[in-house]
Amino acid sequence: MDLSLPRLRMLRELHRRGTITAAATALHYTASAVSQQLAQLERDVGTRLFERRGRRVQLTDLGVLLAEHAEEILASVERATLALEEAGETMAVKLTAGVWASVASGLLPDALTALARTHPGIEVRTRELAPEDTAGAVRDGVLDLSFVIDYSNYPMTWAPGLERAVVAIERLYAAVPAGAVPSASVTLAELAEHRWILAPSRAHFGHAARLALQAGGVQAQIDHEVEEQATAMAMVAAGLGVTLVSDLGLALRPPGVDVVALGDALTRTVSVAYRTGSARRAALSLVIDTVRTAAAEKGIGAGTPVPTPDPAAAGRPEDLGVPADRLELS
Repeated sequence: MDLSLPRLRMLRELHRRGTITAAATALHYTASAVSQQLAQLERDVGTRLFERRGRRVQLTDLGVLLAEHAEEILASVERATLALEEAGETMAVKLTAGVWASVASGLLPDALTALARTHPGIEVRTRELAPEDTAGAVRDGVLDLSFVIDYSNYPMTWAPGLERAVVAIERLYAAVPAGAVPSASVTLAELAEHRWILAPSRAHFGHAARLALQAGGVQAQIDHEVEEQATAMAMVAAGLGVTLVSDLGLALRPPGVDVVALGDALTRTVSVAYRTGSARRAALSLVIDTVRTAAAEKGIGAGTPVPTPDPAAAGRPEDLGVPADRLELS
């Protein structure tokens, strides 16, 4: 019997999630591709693994048995990969990382360039996902690591079996049309009369922004909901409203946008999430250290001390850090 690891991974996800559609979404395949591969797995083992129950597929007793063994097999493969990497004299490793737009544009280019220079055998591939989805993809084995966000007023729910290493602390700023706010700093309450451009409330960023506005007593008029900071700032430049932007998002700022320091302390912590069993993976440690170095060079390192907000520092995000405990890989 020849068992395919990709097919076993699909079986495991079907067992976890209950539908082929959900399994396909988790693994970033089409439902038809997963269905075809699972049918082939059934032929490979020579017995029925699934039963149709209306529009759902239910595992047979033998299907459940194989899915439980698949968990052990896939975990063993990961441990074997780790052992080979640690034993090898030359490190040649491929890792897949979950990213989102501002990390991909503001932090990774410098980090991956440095990594290629110092450790050319480590290849990091990236997959852009919504920040809310990256940790789950690591937990499910789709990604080796991912960037995740915790807002100071809205920490994320943490999944069992994952650990995290803090790599950066970002401060949030007001992004306003050029000349719209003459002062060097502004509070959210002082922006109450402006129209707003924010991420949807289902997004981590959008929910954190709304909580901050509510805490400041602002009943914001949200005229535009867009996913990306770059899109929001383009609309700000056109005079359509104001928004919030992070340190990494500033790399995407177009002409016609002023960045103003916020009197309301609002920060977000950027971490790298990885499976607990990967904690000793040497290549993963090197990637995290390289990203931390790139963040520190941009003035947003996890250990950067924060001074008292200074109006003269408006527009200079590198002068506005916050302290945080640095979490190390065990």
